[in-house]
Amino acid sequence: MKKDPHGTKLGVPAVSSRLRAFTPARVGLGRTGVSQQARDVLTFQLAHAQARDAVRARIDASALHAAIAAQSPTATVLRLHSAASDRAAFLQRPDLGRQLDENSRRLLESFNGSGCDLAIIVADGLSALAVERHVPALLGELLPRLAQGSMGPICIVEQGRVAIGDEIGFALRADISVVLIGERPGLSSPDSLGAYITWQPRPGRSDAERNCISNIRSEGLTYSEAAAQLVSCLVTARQRRLTGTAMDQQRAILPEGNGTGGQP
Repeated sequence: MKKDPHGTKLGVPAVSSRLRAFTPARVGLGRTGVSQQARDVLTFQLAHAQARDAVRARIDASALHAAIAAQSPTATVLRLHSAASDRAAFLQRPDLGRQLDENSRRLLESFNGSGCDLAIIVADGLSALAVERHVPALLGELLPRLAQGSMGPICIVEQGRVAIGDEIGFALRADISVVLIGERPGLSSPDSLGAYITWQPRPGRSDAERNCISNIRSEGLTYSEAAAQLVSCLVTARQRRLTGTAMDQQRAILPEGNGTGGQP
């Protein structure tokens, strides 16, 4: 196809060409008659297959356990399971993915003790691929940035959803929980990782009481940027003793740095 003096393909709007340099979104797709070009159809089908595979995949908990232990040799790492017995049950019964099975509850009882400042929970969510690719490297950036304080065991949860962190954090008597979880895949991001921060986790917390840092992946938010945002959110949560929409409302009223101080 011929190009103009600036290198833009003739027949393709210049704005579409420029946008495609900045986004993986399907912008300004070409046409063959009244149909999309075969290249674009095949690319879409590949992205759709990758998203479906990410949703259905099971996490390799043993390999993840080893990778996390390598990043933090002194940390205790626990393997837990939700009440969803398998992937099919997890996808069909979201409520089961929000609660632990009985064996996991009994295992957590031995860590009740005097509580902890922070509980980190790693759950496969809707993309085990995201967790396996990004969690070890993110923890490598995050853990050294945390101020001194007590941290509970790092919990790996199979077939888990975001709210399962409430039960785990409550069992560990944690001030704050951070759930690192695979997000619902999109057609350009089958491996996006999210981080959900909850002050005083307990069963019954709503999503409005959490803060979320999203799109942690190679093409999105870098591990260093995500770790910095996480630490900032943890510090603010401890200062203001809350998370979620209430934190955002206070930010609109109070200048940054206001608060009583504290450790993440």
